Amino acid sequence: MTEARKMAPTRLGPRPLPLHLTAATLTWTTSLGALPLLRQGSLAWKGDLGAQAAKLKEALAASEADAFAETLIAQARLRAMAMLDGILAYRRHPYTRDLAPAPAIWSEGTTRLLDYGALAETSGTEVPVLVVPSLVNRAYILDLDAETSLLRWLAGRGMRPYLVDWGRPGPAERGFTLTDYIAGRLEGALDAVRAARKTRPVVVGYCMGGLLALALALRRREDLAGLVLLATPWDFHADPDHNATAAVASATALSPALDALGEMPVDAIQALFATLDPLLVARKFIKFSRLDPASRQAALFVALEDWLNDGVPLTAPVARECLQGWYGENTPAAGRWRVAGRVVDPRALDMPCLNVVPATDRIVPPASAAALGAAIPGATQLEPAIGHIGMIVSGGAKARIWSPLAEWLLAQGSAPKARPQARARQKVKKS
Repeated sequence: MTEARKMAPTRLGPRPLPLHLTAATLTWTTSLGALPLLRQGSLAWKGDLGAQAAKLKEALAASEADAFAETLIAQARLRAMAMLDGILAYRRHPYTRDLAPAPAIWSEGTTRLLDYGALAETSGTEVPVLVVPSLVNRAYILDLDAETSLLRWLAGRGMRPYLVDWGRPGPAERGFTLTDYIAGRLEGALDAVRAARKTRPVVVGYCMGGLLALALALRRREDLAGLVLLATPWDFHADPDHNATAAVASATALSPALDALGEMPVDAIQALFATLDPLLVARKFIKFSRLDPASRQAALFVALEDWLNDGVPLTAPVARECLQGWYGENTPAAGRWRVAGRVVDPRALDMPCLNVVPATDRIVPPASAAALGAAIPGATQLEPAIGHIGMIVSGGAKARIWSPLAEWLLAQGSAPKARPQARARQKVKKS
């Protein structure tokens, strides 16, 4: 191993660091400022917290005011130090992602199509699967490390996964819209799979990639054997507590920057995700500070954080379509999202479809994803008790997601090749 490999990677995360530090500091310090208001009973509480607030007020009344305030300050200091210790431990961790890369069988601009079947012993009869990730994050979440790779796992179990790696938008992609990505790049990737395998693949879309995959399936029905949607949003107003308003406000505030830069920067995207749970990063790094750095759990944490901080920007037109169109106007569920001039209508889909709705998803509200399954004729819907990223990398992912997914994909590969007839809606399965 070279000296360069022995050195810890250079890490700048969690991004954007000033935002995460500010959110945590303000929360902990304002707790002290809110203490007198709590004692006086002048704080407003949500209805479901009223009983807990009353018990807290009783406990405070029985405590010595100065001693409690000192304890509160000490706890805030301990949490701040633990968070900083966790961030430093993350930045100094020796983990590096070191996997044999899957070969690219097609590319255009910064987009590549990676053949994961080439990394496994194959018989030549595997079910081809075209996997479409989000445009926002790097595709390798699906191939995170040697022990946590959905794609390598599928490749060893009778499937031939092909991953669309969007890459960072370059000069050719600078003005791309969603139509350019779907009707251009994604259809090109599908053509490459058809040429390589001589049989129809199943297309699998994850998160935002599910919307792209759905649009592709509607455009290229005859070239696909089925569609899988993993945590795919559809009704962006289904959950009133989800932060659609923040997305629209961000699009408005960032409009001058989008015009000047031609893209939505990574830190701006990360800041938008942070609004879903402002203290998530603080909690994560406090917990990480207590882990054994040599443990598998610590290595997986670092691998995942490296991926989260290795984001890619969105082109300005795509950012506007997503933030103003999807989140603001709810164009998909309203029947007004168009690709190449045609409405993306899931009711017109006439192929086998599996819709996976993670029941504890905090990024895509389950109600939003479930609405898509309800709109697709004959769709089978799974609602596993797992989270958005956990469905790909957690310890329970294989049993709750990977195995049911593989079973469904293999079933499509052995199904008759004739165009499927209309089917009754499949019963929702929960795990």
